[in-house]
Amino acid sequence: MYSAMQIAKYTINKCTTEGHPISNLQLQKILYYIQRELLQSGIDGFDDEIQAWQFGPVVPEVYRQYCGFGAIPIRMKYDVEIGPEYTNIIDPIIEQKRILNPWDMVTDTHQAGKAWSLIYREGLGSYTVIPKDLIRTAG
Repeated sequence: MYSAMQIAKYTINKCTTEGHPISNLQLQKILYYIQRELLQSGIDGFDDEIQAWQFGPVVPEVYRQYCGFGAIPIRMKYDVEIGPEYTNIIDPIIEQKRILNPWDMVTDTHQAGKAWSLIYREGLGSYTVIPKDLIRTAG
């Protein structure tokens, strides 16, 4: 199992080296999609919590690391190794989602009945952890 920070660095590196750098907002949504897909594939994903914030699911530690970039693309390179059992699943997600408008991903993760909306509840559950089982089953 990898940490969310390792997956984030892998994602940033892949996006930077392939000429598609992403913002922190995009990174947060991509991490959520990665966690969901890994969990649905029977892989535990990462241990780090995902919380329901105003603009969608957020991994707080990763957010704090990259929030200084604001909406500016994160153009960093890291030497991080992720095994093929993960990359076979996460590479297509990164490649599909990095080209989307980040606000479209916000809209997608905010849909009624999905994990974020079930926890956030119009702000009542702000900063509340979204349980992994809910991410797996409700998306």
